Amino acid sequence: MKRVLMVRFIICALICAGCGSVVQSATQKGGDDQPGRAFAQRATNVQVEGEGVVSRILPDDLNGSRHQRFIIQLASGQTVLIAHNIDIAQRIDGLAKGDTVRFYGEYVWNEKGGMVHWTHRDPQGKHLAGWLKCMGRTYQ
Repeated sequence: MKRVLMVRFIICALICAGCGSVVQSATQKGGDDQPGRAFAQRATNVQVEGEGVVSRILPDDLNGSRHQRFIIQLASGQTVLIAHNIDIAQRIDGLAKGDTVRFYGEYVWNEKGGMVHWTHRDPQGKHLAGWLKCMGRTYQ
């Protein structure tokens, strides 16, 4: 009887330990929690942090302030347009489909998954500074 209880205890401990590591790794990565919640709530003008893989490189937006634009896909499958102001921050040279990009900026809802901008410092100091991280470098 003791042996059966001990085996059950060990099995439960292993299962619980496995669950904890899954939860911990999702939390450590940051997951899609913030942009996913913002999209589900149709939120606009909220600060979010996340990470995704570049799925498409778009031409720069040259109207007004110039923006480097690309679409990333989050682990959840949600896509997000990143609009990175290259008049203020450095362009991510060599960015390619398949690259991983972490981001912190202002989320704006749209039906396609949303957009993140303000991924740079604010020269006037009135807006939270954002950033992009890619290939070991930070762009802000």
